[in-house]
Amino acid sequence: MANQFTINLGFYMLMPYLAAHLSGTLGLAGWVVGLVLGVRNFSQQGMFLVGGTLADRLGYKPMIVAGCLLRTVGFATLGLVDSLTALLAASAATGLAGALFNPAVRAYLAADAGERRVEAFALFNVFYQAGILLGPLAGMVLTGVDFRVTCLVAAGIFALLSIVQIRALPARRKDAGQERGATSGSVLAQWRGILANRPFLLFSAAMIGSYVLTFQVYLSLPLEVRRLGGDGQFGTAAVAVLFAVSGLSTILGQTRVTAWCTARYEPGQALVRGLAAMGLAFVPLLLATAVPAPDSGAGRWLLAALPPTLTALLLAVGTMIAYPFEMDTIVRLSGDRLVATHYGLYNTICGIGITLGNLLTGAALDAARSAGMPALPWISLTVLGLACAAALYGLHATGRLRAPASEPRPTMV
Repeated sequence: MANQFTINLGFYMLMPYLAAHLSGTLGLAGWVVGLVLGVRNFSQQGMFLVGGTLADRLGYKPMIVAGCLLRTVGFATLGLVDSLTALLAASAATGLAGALFNPAVRAYLAADAGERRVEAFALFNVFYQAGILLGPLAGMVLTGVDFRVTCLVAAGIFALLSIVQIRALPARRKDAGQERGATSGSVLAQWRGILANRPFLLFSAAMIGSYVLTFQVYLSLPLEVRRLGGDGQFGTAAVAVLFAVSGLSTILGQTRVTAWCTARYEPGQALVRGLAAMGLAFVPLLLATAVPAPDSGAGRWLLAALPPTLTALLLAVGTMIAYPFEMDTIVRLSGDRLVATHYGLYNTICGIGITLGNLLTGAALDAARSAGMPALPWISLTVLGLACAAALYGLHATGRLRAPASEPRPTMV
C-alpha cells in the first residue's frame, strides 16, 4: 500500500508539469513534446506483458525494486538533460519502470491477501488515489522553485522507496515464481495459454470502456469546464475541483462502498452496476446541453462547474464499486496461475483501448463543436458505459466470470 502511494506521489508531482518544462524552459516544438510523452506511454503499455511475465518467472519483489530503481534514474535524467536523445531515453525508462512494477505490485497484493482480495484492493485504491491527489500539489510547490528540483525530489523519493522495498518487503513463496508452473514451459507457450483463455479476454475487452470513461476526468471534463468557464482563474479552479472531488471521494468512501457491495452482490453483479453507474455519470452533462448557456456571470460559471463536477463524482462512485471486484476477477479468471502475466496483458489491452477511446472522444468533441451538437460526446460516452455494463452482464449470466472449475479459490496461508 505504501509502495503504491509513494509511486503515485512521485509520478504525479512530476508528470503534470513535464510538458510545460519541455515546451517552455527547453523551448521544444509541440511535436517533440508529444513525442517525448508518447514514448513514455508506449514503452509502458507495450511492455506490461513482458513485465508481468518477468514477475511470474523471477519473482514479484525483484520487479518492484527494479522498476523503482529504473524510475529513479529516469526522473533524475529528465531534470538534468536537454538533448532530445537523452530525453527520449529517460522517458522510455520511466515508462518501462511502470511496466515492471505495476503487474508485480498487483500480483503481490493478490497473493498476500488470500480470500480478502476484494478488501485489499479497495484499500489499495485509497492509497492509489491519495498519491494522485497529493502529488500534483507537491509538484506545484516544487516546480514554483525550479522544475529540476521537482525531478530530483521525485527521483529521491523513488530511490528511498527502492531502499525500503529491498530491506522491508518480504519475499513470499509465490513471489519466488515456483508455484503452479510459473517457470515451467516457454514464455511463448505461456502467452499462448493466456490468449486461449477466452473468458479473460472477453472480460478485458468489456472493461476497456471503464478506463475510457474514467480518463474523461483528464480529457473531456476539463475541456468542457474551460469551454464554458474560460481559461482564467475560474476555469483553473474549477478543473482543480474536478480532481479533488474524484480523489477525495475515493479516499473517504472506497472501503465503505466495497463493504456495502460485498454484502449485497456477487462480483459480477457489482461490476455490472459499477459500469452502469459510470455510463450514467455523463447524464448531468447531457442534461446541461439542453439549458441555454448565459453569456456571462454566475449562471454561466455554475453551468461550467456543476455538471462536470457531478459527473466526476459519479465516475468516482462507479469506479469505487467496480475496481476491487475487477482486480479480484482477473485473479479468478487466471486460475490463480501466472497472475502477474495476466495483469500485464490486461493493462496492455486496456491501455490500447484508452488510446483509441481518447482519439474517438476527441473526434466526438470536435464534431460536436463543428456541427453544433454539444450533446454528442455525452451521448456517446453514456452509450459506451451502458454497452460495457451489458457485456459484463452477459459474461456474468453465462458463468464466464467464475474461476475455472479445475482451479480452487485461493485460501488464507
